[in-house]
Amino acid sequence: MTSIFFRLKNKILVGLLLGGAVTMPVHAVKDVLETPAVMSDMASESLLLDVTKAGSRIVSVGARGHILLSDDKGQTWRQASVPVSVLLTAVHFPDDKHGWAVGHGGVILHSSDGGETWTKQFDGNLANKSIIDQARDLVVNLEQELESAPEDMLDDLEYELEDAQFSLEDAEIDSEIGASKPFLDVHFIDRNTGFAVGAYGFIFKTEDGGNTWENFGDRMENQDRFHLNSIVQLEDNVVLVAGEAGTMFRSPDGGDSWETVDSPYDGSFFGLTGTGEAGVVLAFGLRGNLFRSEDYGETWERVDSGTQSTLMGAGHNGSGKVSVVGNSGAVLHSSDGGRTFVEKVRENRLGNVALVFTGARQMVIVGESGVNVTTPTGENL
Repeated sequence: MTSIFFRLKNKILVGLLLGGAVTMPVHAVKDVLETPAVMSDMASESLLLDVTKAGSRIVSVGARGHILLSDDKGQTWRQASVPVSVLLTAVHFPDDKHGWAVGHGGVILHSSDGGETWTKQFDGNLANKSIIDQARDLVVNLEQELESAPEDMLDDLEYELEDAQFSLEDAEIDSEIGASKPFLDVHFIDRNTGFAVGAYGFIFKTEDGGNTWENFGDRMENQDRFHLNSIVQLEDNVVLVAGEAGTMFRSPDGGDSWETVDSPYDGSFFGLTGTGEAGVVLAFGLRGNLFRSEDYGETWERVDSGTQSTLMGAGHNGSGKVSVVGNSGAVLHSSDGGRTFVEKVRENRLGNVALVFTGARQMVIVGESGVNVTTPTGENL
């Protein structure tokens, strides 16, 4: 596989360039997966990579396992108790109590008390085991089919078996390296059903609130194992996933089956967001590339973003206002559901990765400088 990136936020904001076989030492990953996050008065000013709402509470995640909580729309923050100290990349709450955070080392954390405390449900070691078991079962099943198959099916089955054996070998090599692959986004449809997506085509699904996770990577046509950077749920049970090299998949049935979407460009996508309008979704990524769909991702139109900055995260207020943040201080704002945007460059020109609206005229953005409370156009409040 050619040299490829983790989600660009990890490259630009953290300096983690993944060059194919570059991985963290197994012992280093093991340590941070077993070491609780250190409590720090500076956590709200350190690198944060995602932010969301848990009811009226705001929850943000980032470096060294930091998870921060605010109950006053971002004015003050306190740190939650977290059992790991890995870089956390994404967080989502389907209701005000139950939430999940994901990150490096393939970690998945769960909270059932609005983010106050967290437990580890899953990690890269369990992910490797799941993939190996699934690959081994497929090899065994194909070998059994081959024994009794009619002659006109032998060639196809032999090809499938060879491919399955290669996949098993790859999974076993990955397991020897350890918990080296990060999850990059997480989304729960409700408190039971959710997905975690990430590097090298990682996608896992749970239907029991995260007690067990199933590898869904074999349900997507992603033979090159491109990174899956973002996942979003739209109306009518439609789920979209986007990632590296224009990779885009859509599920019409809440994630049980997946189809490949014709991408509007071949660069990497780093984010997806709805706009509050039925069927409308925005996809964005490298060099200010921004696209809009009004039919659940079936077709796309390019939107003039007015910037060359890479776009990383977005959100909406449910009534037509959409903001997008990115590198070099870029903040884009739309008052017409993402049809047109106006750019503002924040004075510090630092990268921001995610945002959440906390009111019609206020949002919280997170990134290199930690937390900032701003207007929807990026002006500090």
